[in-house]
Amino acid sequence: MKAMQSKTFFVTGTDTGVGKTLVSCALLQAFQKQGYTTAALKPIASGGIETAKGLCNEDVLMLSENATLKLPYEIINPYLFSEPIAPYIAAQHSQRTMTLKELHKACEAGLHCGADRILMEGVGGWLQPINAKETVADFIAELKLPVVMVVGMRLGCINHTLLTFQNIKSYGVPFLGWVANCIDPEMLVLKENIETLTEYLQMPPLAILPYQSEVNIKTLSDYFLNFVDEL
Repeated sequence: MKAMQSKTFFVTGTDTGVGKTLVSCALLQAFQKQGYTTAALKPIASGGIETAKGLCNEDVLMLSENATLKLPYEIINPYLFSEPIAPYIAAQHSQRTMTLKELHKACEAGLHCGADRILMEGVGGWLQPINAKETVADFIAELKLPVVMVVGMRLGCINHTLLTFQNIKSYGVPFLGWVANCIDPEMLVLKENIETLTEYLQMPPLAILPYQSEVNIKTLSDYFLNFVDEL
């Protein structure tokens, strides 16, 4: 494994259901193929399943499976809500609170785990509220984490992408790039949509991930091998 200074970055999406976890897992695999040790964090998750270890989130389990450093579940995912709904509303239903201060404290162990590359995945979209006044974006801005944006290629993605990109830039955090994740196998004018986004964002996608009826993370990770050393 390569020995180097630890780097952390954040994976966000233009919406929920655009493939943040898929992209995150593929990135983790790509880092591993290049000789990096990796860790994955998902501070907030909604939707739990009962396992032998108790209530867990499927996305969190996928992230853990694809990271080289196997952190305890509660470090990877300190805030888990059983209902698959917006975290702020889920927190209200379960009479729990989330604040930036509490999130910082909950993530401290994971952020200092010592892995070469630490990937933190968001929940929902970039501006997901955590309480009545604070959002996930506020949390990432305080941490000053560089951002990778996942774009689910489907009808409406141009508007969602440009709004998300503009808001990320308004927070002053580094923007590493975007990933075109082809989630709709029947999307019309896919190529033209990617070209339009490239023009407006003034950068090509880091990768264009093809639609897969059966997901193969290791195959998708190959699309990231050309640039993971730059992250």
